[in-house]
Amino acid sequence: MVLLRFLAAWLTAAAVLAIRLTCRVRFHDDPRPALRARGRSYAYAFLHAHQIATVMVAEPGTGAMVSRSTDGEVLIPSLRVRRIVPIRGSTGSGGEDKGGVAALAALVRHGRGGAPVYLAVDGPRGPRNHVRRGIAQLAMEIDAAILVAVALPTRRWILRRTWDRFQIPKPFSRIDVFFDPPTLPGDGADSEALRSLVSARLDALEVKHDPIEAGRAADASRRRSRDSGVPRPTLDERCDGGLVPQGETR
Repeated sequence: MVLLRFLAAWLTAAAVLAIRLTCRVRFHDDPRPALRARGRSYAYAFLHAHQIATVMVAEPGTGAMVSRSTDGEVLIPSLRVRRIVPIRGSTGSGGEDKGGVAALAALVRHGRGGAPVYLAVDGPRGPRNHVRRGIAQLAMEIDAAILVAVALPTRRWILRRTWDRFQIPKPFSRIDVFFDPPTLPGDGADSEALRSLVSARLDALEVKHDPIEAGRAADASRRRSRDSGVPRPTLDERCDGGLVPQGETR
């Protein structure tokens, strides 16, 4: 079993590297050059569903929190071939800590050294678009600007049976990375207010640039919540009444 996981992880890494070599990347409203010019640290806030695309476009040296699950173990070689630094740990269901406190402390140290840091803010097990507290705590600890962003391939596979409708870029696609203006630690009165603000901005950014998939993901999340007896907001409730047009755009 261990050997199979090892082989799967490195085959995944080879596939990620091969697909990346065929893809073009376009950044939109990129605030990073201005932040670097001011010497300002920053932390990426991406959705777990966009993780493969973000691995493909992240800067070498970025520190990324990776869950201690089997999925996280499989992802680590893909990070390493892209020269991203994996830091293990996550918060489990019900707030159970699975190395997340130690991993967050390691990310803080990494960010204080001047390198970018990265969190899949609704991972590792969802619910989708439910931003966890780690990104706010991290930003406040190192006074980092939070870069809310979505990474969207023009062509992609969507794993419809996964909790977040996980996305994989297809070869020869273009990956468009759309940034929201930086969210600063002072924009929230406390970590919960900052977390809530990041959540609202990430929802709005996905709806703006990928409305069809955002709607489908919200519907799927709501069905799972109904089955589990835990209510989830509709897309309109999350995005202040924003409408989701019909028809696939990507």
